[in-house]
Amino acid sequence: MLKPVSPLRLPVVVAAAAGLLAAACQREAEPAAPSPEPATPATSAPATPVGPVALDRRALLAAIDRAAADYAAGAEAASGESLAGRQFDIRLAFGCEGAEASPAEGVGDGLARWSWGPERENINLSLTPGDWTRSAGTGQDQWEAVEGFWVARPWMAADGCPSIRVDPLTSGAAAASPQTVGLAAVFETGSSRIGRRNGRAYAHTIRQAGDAPLIALEAGYRVRLQGRMAAFPDGRAIRCRAANPNQRPVCVAAVQLDRVAFETPTGETLSEWRPG
Repeated sequence: MLKPVSPLRLPVVVAAAAGLLAAACQREAEPAAPSPEPATPATSAPATPVGPVALDRRALLAAIDRAAADYAAGAEAASGESLAGRQFDIRLAFGCEGAEASPAEGVGDGLARWSWGPERENINLSLTPGDWTRSAGTGQDQWEAVEGFWVARPWMAADGCPSIRVDPLTSGAAAASPQTVGLAAVFETGSSRIGRRNGRAYAHTIRQAGDAPLIALEAGYRVRLQGRMAAFPDGRAIRCRAANPNQRPVCVAAVQLDRVAFETPTGETLSEWRPG
């Protein structure tokens, strides 16, 4: 049963209803907030094509290991084929543990060495490339000259000196392992003779400064070789040979040198040579 509204409360009820109606009208009059527009994705600059990085010691030795394994298995065709034209940049450590060796002990053997000068007032660094022009493993029919460099300790991927020390209980000097990895700097017939050593050594002299005595670095020195991989007549950059199946193959990579440098272990350039 509906209760009658008191006349005294009627104005209050009417006022409240009027207020609700005004608020509703105000809400209808207010425009709806615009929905946020979707964010426009930022346009990035087109990526610059990145070519293959230069082969360092680790990558080059890995390729040579594959070539040696393929050669031993009788599957020569694939190994090294994609390396022709690639840049390389490797460092060869020598004189480790302060080991001195006269340049006359290995003239033209393709290995770097150092020796004391008179009165120990200077240190002589030397590297004479080997003459591999008539080597059966370097395609002598294609090249007018081939100058060879050995990559010592190819079982090490790092380009520094080994940390293994000589066993003090060992009697006598242990013979070094034969060299099995080489770089053949090739010169085509009729090409420029600039850059050829023709039996001359890369040589640098470190002189004593003031009264401070020279100290041979136990961490040795570095030869840095930079250039591009070349190709043998069959199109491959690496060629391997072995005298019999029980020997590790000797593998040689054909290269064209752009720079040869002597460096300190920290990378400071002592001297450099560039063809042309």
